[in-house]
Amino acid sequence: MSADAVRRISSGGPYEDVIGYSRAVQLPNGLVLVSGCTAADGGGPYDQAVRAFGVAFKALAQAGLGPEHVVRTRMYLTHARDVEEVGRAHKELFDAVRPAATMIIVSGFVDPSMVVEVEVEAYGPAQTPEGGAA
Repeated sequence: MSADAVRRISSGGPYEDVIGYSRAVQLPNGLVLVSGCTAADGGGPYDQAVRAFGVAFKALAQAGLGPEHVVRTRMYLTHARDVEEVGRAHKELFDAVRPAATMIIVSGFVDPSMVVEVEVEAYGPAQTPEGGAA
């Protein structure tokens, strides 16, 4: 697979250029990897999780996929006490899909107001080099 066959998707977020990453990377085999998504505008763990997954869903939409294509999620939390609230958000968004999921407690994030960060992997129709379905 050539580097040209990989599609890099930007959300225009402030850290993409500073750190040098893409919001998502779409491979020609149909796999889409979405970078860690957060909600830095406050709120509790449930609200932050819902908004963070919303950021991921926007990236998936740019790749022509939706929540129903999600095959794996990773949820990073700063406090074990937030497991129930983040889990509730995950269940509401993915109960019908049931992706493989991991929840990990971490020591913190770049912005201390963040309590949740999520990653998503999705799989959908393979893409042609022009970006259309194969």
